[in-house]
Amino acid sequence: QLLKGCDPGKDQSYFLHCLNQYQLAHARFPLGELHKSTVRSLAKEAGLANHAKKDSTGICFIGERHFRSFLARYLPASPGEIRSLDGQRLGDHQGLMYYTIGQRQGLGIGGRQGAGCEPWYVALKSLADNTLYVVQGHDHPGLFSSRLQAADIHWIAGEEPDHWPLQCQAKTRYRQEDQACQVLPASEGGFDVFFEQPQRAVSTGQSVVFYQHDICLGGGIIDNVPEQCLEFLPLSPMIRAGEL
Repeated sequence: QLLKGCDPGKDQSYFLHCLNQYQLAHARFPLGELHKSTVRSLAKEAGLANHAKKDSTGICFIGERHFRSFLARYLPASPGEIRSLDGQRLGDHQGLMYYTIGQRQGLGIGGRQGAGCEPWYVALKSLADNTLYVVQGHDHPGLFSSRLQAADIHWIAGEEPDHWPLQCQAKTRYRQEDQACQVLPASEGGFDVFFEQPQRAVSTGQSVVFYQHDICLGGGIIDNVPEQCLEFLPLSPMIRAGEL
């Protein structure tokens, strides 16, 4: 079994959910029962020079980077419009790949006359018309979803659960609190995940990882999020059909 690390701020099980039985049988996690502060103290006592080294952030193996500049080296710019859900044009973006659902920084559309003082957040990336849709306010309903569809599910036990629906907890991003959910096989393949409480800023392409308390069961890739913001947006039938 793959268990959560005892230090909730440093638990890496979210990133290890694709390990299989063979790999786990040959793996050891000597720091799993220690908090980072204890590890630093032991390192200091041992005279290790890096006992006070600053924690790594972001994609640690490529170092600290300005990610937009980093991506621009490999992906061509594809400018488009930034619009509110009611269709009002608010500005322009340089490429949908530079933004993530729930993002606040870097939109460049703050302080608009008559729009109030709350910040704007990314709610939807429409590939069909290369438009970035935004909403105003951290808790806008358009940022929340009660279900998702997942593909490429990997079960650490080597086989699917023997009963459905699976009652468990899930994370849709690292360091998120466990969220109660039900998991069911989808008729078209993959799995449907239904949350007890709507989840904020769920993004396709990221991982959803399942837990039974401290046990990591496995996970998969978020393949589709039935966007609640579509209720507020007069999109064309083509976009509503899933070309998001």
